[in-house]
Amino acid sequence: MAHEQKRGYGQYCALAKALDVIGDRWTMLIVRELLLRGPCRYTDLLAGLPGIATNLLAARLRELEAAGITVREREPPPVATMLIRLTPRGEELRAVVHAIGRWGAALLKDAAPTDAFRSHWIAMPIELHLIDRAPKRKPIAIEVDTGGPPIVVETVNGSVRARPGTCDAPDAVVSGRPQVVVAALTGRLTLAEARRHGLRVKGSLKALERVRPLDVGRRVVVGHVGRDSGARSSRASRS
Repeated sequence: MAHEQKRGYGQYCALAKALDVIGDRWTMLIVRELLLRGPCRYTDLLAGLPGIATNLLAARLRELEAAGITVREREPPPVATMLIRLTPRGEELRAVVHAIGRWGAALLKDAAPTDAFRSHWIAMPIELHLIDRAPKRKPIAIEVDTGGPPIVVETVNGSVRARPGTCDAPDAVVSGRPQVVVAALTGRLTLAEARRHGLRVKGSLKALERVRPLDVGRRVVVGHVGRDSGARSSRASRS
């Protein structure tokens, strides 16, 4: 089968030239995965992009590599596998991804019940919207469970970061449906409102208040999240 010829806009415009490179379907979501997770195996990328066909992922990765946005590197033992990572040119897309994420946040209220979800996606709204309101105090860690692999939200040098995994002694453990958890963490729902939507909190409520954004006046309608979305996330992450 012949390869599809990539078409450009043919315009002397920086935006058009950028979209020639990153405007295809799935391209920016591949970049999202590499920004959130760092260097990835091909199978990790595939698991983090529910709905993409493996041959389309391979094609997009070839295009990104040809454009100097990604590179493949074989890691030495004990990893001993091929990893895909962003180049410095690819890392420059972080600001673009963040800007699109901010713009798209208002659309989440219309999410369909069948929309897929991966727990590490929470890292983006956390790092975009949360600040450490007591940076001079002892660092804290909050474990977040949305039905898939857990993540840890922690204060680091006055900022708030998220990483996959668990911690030995979290200051608080938050669990619930992904949309409710995101709305609660980013201040779009009060904790009382989020609890009425099924949010569960163990540990220190003060820890949650410390990493909430300063502007907590916004509210969103919490839509429905497919009940099996967390299960899909967990199964994919184990594949």
